[in-house]
Amino acid sequence: MLHLRAQIEEAVAAIKSHWNKVPHAGVILGTGLGSLVEQIDVEAEIEYGEIPHFLKSTATSHRGRLVCGTLAGLPAMVMEGRFHMYEGYPLQQITLPVRVMKAMGAELLVVSNAAGGMNPHHQCGDIVVIEDHINLMGDNPLIGINDDQLGPRFPDMSQPYSLELVDRALRIARREDIVAHKGVFVAVAGPNLETRAEYRFLRLIGADVVGMSTVPEVIAAVHAGMRVVGFSIITDMCLPDALEEANVEKIIAIANDAEPRLRQLVMGVLAEEQA
Repeated sequence: MLHLRAQIEEAVAAIKSHWNKVPHAGVILGTGLGSLVEQIDVEAEIEYGEIPHFLKSTATSHRGRLVCGTLAGLPAMVMEGRFHMYEGYPLQQITLPVRVMKAMGAELLVVSNAAGGMNPHHQCGDIVVIEDHINLMGDNPLIGINDDQLGPRFPDMSQPYSLELVDRALRIARREDIVAHKGVFVAVAGPNLETRAEYRFLRLIGADVVGMSTVPEVIAAVHAGMRVVGFSIITDMCLPDALEEANVEKIIAIANDAEPRLRQLVMGVLAEEQA
C-alpha cells in the first residue's frame, strides 16, 4: 500500500486542474445506473483515461468518466462506471478512486450496484439498502504493508455501512412509496454467475443479494474513515429451485427501469446531509 499515496496525489492534481472544489460526497454508479448524472449540475467531466492511475472500465454499460459538480445541493464526485476484479485488476487499484475522493475532501461514499436476489421475499426491481456485507472475493484491498496516513492497520468493521444512513434511506423509501429492504450483500469474484449449490450456500450464510463489486470500495472507504451508504437493485432472482438462465440485456433493462427509484433515494439521502 505504500505506493498508493503518490498515485493519489497525482490523481488529485489532475482532477483539481479541472475542478477545484471540496466534495462532500463521492458516488459510485453500478450497472445500468448511470443516469443519476442527469441530476448533477455538472462543472467538470473527466474521462478515466485523463486521470493518472485510474483504470479503464470494460464492463457492459459502464461509461467510464468522473463527473464533478453539485448533486442535491452538495458538491460531489460521481463515478459513472466502476472497475471490477473480474476485469483482471488488483483491488488496490480498483479502490484508488475512493482514496482520491477522500483526499479531495469527501466524507461520505454512496455505492450502488445491480445484484442477484436470493431472498424469496424480494422481487426483481426491488432496492436493497445494504446494512452489512460478506467478502468472498478471496482478496482484500488492504493486504500489504499498511500506510498509516491512509488508515489504520486493522480497521474496525462493526458498522461498515452507517446505520444512521440505512435508517434514513428506508425512511425516505417509505415516504416515497418505494419498495426497499434492508439486507446483506455478498461479493464474489465472478465473472461467471453462481451455481444452484453456490446460491444455496450464500443464502445459508446470511446473504440476501450477491454481486461482483462494492465490497472492496467499502473496505477502502472504512479504512479511510468515510461514512458509507450502499444500494443494490435486484436485477435477477437467484432462487436455486426455480433458477432461470441469466440474460445480461434483461438485467440491464431491469436496472434501468429501477434507476429512477434509486435516484430518489440517493437524492433524498444527500439532501438531508444539509439539515
